[in-house]
Amino acid sequence: MKNVKRLLALTLAAGMTLGQVLSVSAEDATEAVTEAATEAAREESADGQTLVAASNHFEGKFSPLFAQSAEDNNIAELINPPLLATDRVGAIVENGIEGETRSYNGTDYTYYGLSNLEITENEDGTVYYDITLRDDLVFSDGTPIDIDDVIFTMYALSDPTYDGSATLYSQPILGMEEYRSGMATLSSLIGQAGEENTDFTYWTEEQQTAFWDAVNEGGVAFAQEIVDYCVESGLCEEGDVATAAANWAYEGLAADATAKDFFLAIAENYDWNFSAMEAETAGTALADLIPEEVYNYPTIGVETGESADHIEGIQRTGDYSMRIVATEIAANMVYQLTFGIAPLHYYGDESLYDYEANQFGFEKGDLSSARAKTTQPLGYGPYTFKEYANGTVYLEANPTYYKGEPKIKYLNFLETLEDDKTVGIEAGTIDIGDPSYSSEVMNQIQEYNGGDESLDGDVVTVRLYDFLGYGYIALSADNVKVGDDPASEQSKALRKAICTVLAAYRDESIDSYYGETASVINYPISSTSWASPQVTDDGYQVAYSVDASGNPIYTEDMSTEDRYAAALQAALGYFEAAGYTVEDGKLTAAPEGAKLEYQVNIGANGNGDHPSFLLLKNASDALATIGFTLTVNDISTASELYQTYQSGVAEMWCAAWQATPDPDMYQLYHSQGSTNYYKINDADLDELIVGARQSTDQTYRKSLYTAAMDIILDWGVEVPVYQRSECYIFSTERVNTSTLTQDMTPYWNWMDEVETLEMN
Repeated sequence: MKNVKRLLALTLAAGMTLGQVLSVSAEDATEAVTEAATEAAREESADGQTLVAASNHFEGKFSPLFAQSAEDNNIAELINPPLLATDRVGAIVENGIEGETRSYNGTDYTYYGLSNLEITENEDGTVYYDITLRDDLVFSDGTPIDIDDVIFTMYALSDPTYDGSATLYSQPILGMEEYRSGMATLSSLIGQAGEENTDFTYWTEEQQTAFWDAVNEGGVAFAQEIVDYCVESGLCEEGDVATAAANWAYEGLAADATAKDFFLAIAENYDWNFSAMEAETAGTALADLIPEEVYNYPTIGVETGESADHIEGIQRTGDYSMRIVATEIAANMVYQLTFGIAPLHYYGDESLYDYEANQFGFEKGDLSSARAKTTQPLGYGPYTFKEYANGTVYLEANPTYYKGEPKIKYLNFLETLEDDKTVGIEAGTIDIGDPSYSSEVMNQIQEYNGGDESLDGDVVTVRLYDFLGYGYIALSADNVKVGDDPASEQSKALRKAICTVLAAYRDESIDSYYGETASVINYPISSTSWASPQVTDDGYQVAYSVDASGNPIYTEDMSTEDRYAAALQAALGYFEAAGYTVEDGKLTAAPEGAKLEYQVNIGANGNGDHPSFLLLKNASDALATIGFTLTVNDISTASELYQTYQSGVAEMWCAAWQATPDPDMYQLYHSQGSTNYYKINDADLDELIVGARQSTDQTYRKSLYTAAMDIILDWGVEVPVYQRSECYIFSTERVNTSTLTQDMTPYWNWMDEVETLEMN
């Protein structure tokens, strides 16, 4: 069930741990594996030529064009690796053909890919992306790969009726808007026209009637199921559609909203794309609630006016080369070029491809040929697709893979319940698992390994990597300030006084909650990002570790208690700089506009179950000794916490962000950012954020982001707290662990070097 995505987003926003989410949602989201499939996997694994990996439930969309879920994308990328490769920190590999060596964690690694990329920023503001494709690539059926396959793929992804997860069409590619104009999908046209429409220029009255009948029956049932789920989960009262919608990240519905109003909001969000709307399901697929004919309306293109017959910025320059012209710099555009190449001869029609005649392998507005093969992909990666049956995806080694044929002939991905991912290793059902890492999982693994405290043993071998996101404590600049100016030095000093004490208690709290499964971080960015400052970087500093005069608070020989005392003393200095009256080591009066008491909200289920709860309690106790009250408000529901800071009411709160490969800060920290809940408003920060968006030079962008993070910390609006771990686990008995990928990250795991993996 895809509601995992919605609940995960909201729960992370509320600050609950991902481990808590997955331990619950996996049971709801993953279909049970059949006994026959499990037995088959066990027998095949025993043959020494078949590797069995655990997976969550598949949707069955494995083509490079239409794969959407993380599980389907794992399969799609093994079959159709990306045009542009990325490294261990998610940075683009620009010289994939020759190979590019980069250092990570003190070790040099060389990365190869399908192509080279050269980016040229022009004086007129346009940007050239020149791509050169390897000339020795072939699809697994023996057909050579050339640049026309890439161009076909780009046109498919840019088609007005394309409804997959890629958003290439949203990038500032020259001529993209002109190409996509003059055509819309049948569903978006009918939906936007409304139920009372009487103009049937572009569709029939019968089509419109069928459409709204489907909405009023199946669409309403789809939305009502979400409401019922929220009621059962204790997130809202019976019949309270507006609150249910808010819990599903659809804020702003009227208090008397109906299930139909909710569905219309969902539909508008997805531009009436029924397939994309499946991401919101609370159980039943929308495809099972509305007629197939209507469900396919989003795939039907309707001409409504004139449009260009080609995209001017997609230019063929040779059999193995092309140029993409962007009208302006878009720092994240390069990540839209990491799509898998779809073979023209398989997903399209070669008779309809003539670059010079502006024909690109299919009739514009008709991707039916490509859609028909969504469940039967053809590619060029390390493995070829055989079938998806009985909860298992069956793959076979590709002898023509450009990096060399994989050492393991067969690779099966077995749908596995969360609790069985660890048990399956010990039982021999699976060889590789990806359980949500926690202290409980760690203890279970150690037990399997004979009680050895090491995570690597005779039964299970573990490889940890940082999760793609981080936990933090936020302060609203508007609500925690001195006087009327959130940007004043006094306001910053007030917030830094609080942050200094909070930061001091991070280690104890995170170690108590997570043990070895998480680490404390010092900058407001996931440590998985290429833009994250490293300990070895010049100027690297522990968060809030200097006093109001800029001097270090701590020394290496300090005991833990000494550090707490030093932090409290430094906080007094900041409070004094903020204008507080300090007498005999205690605060006796606050300056105008400030207070001696503030509240921090935390979603700890009402019972303190949160990685930062102990931190807040200890910091609150410490601050109380100097006359400052920090009230810890433990909120039981994620939605309530979310609403307190989204509405701007909260003074302080605990939450977590998820990261993306591109570290763009605009949404979170720019003064006009849509989720700038910190209310930080700094012209220098805005300039740095916008400047980083206007460059394609990664080194330069990292320097800007580092400077931006220094400003954020100086404002005292965020305390970075923890980066938790995820893991892959391997059967020590069946997998040759000496051949495992080294230094795994969210962007680089065992599948990225699967061709070198061996079994015992």
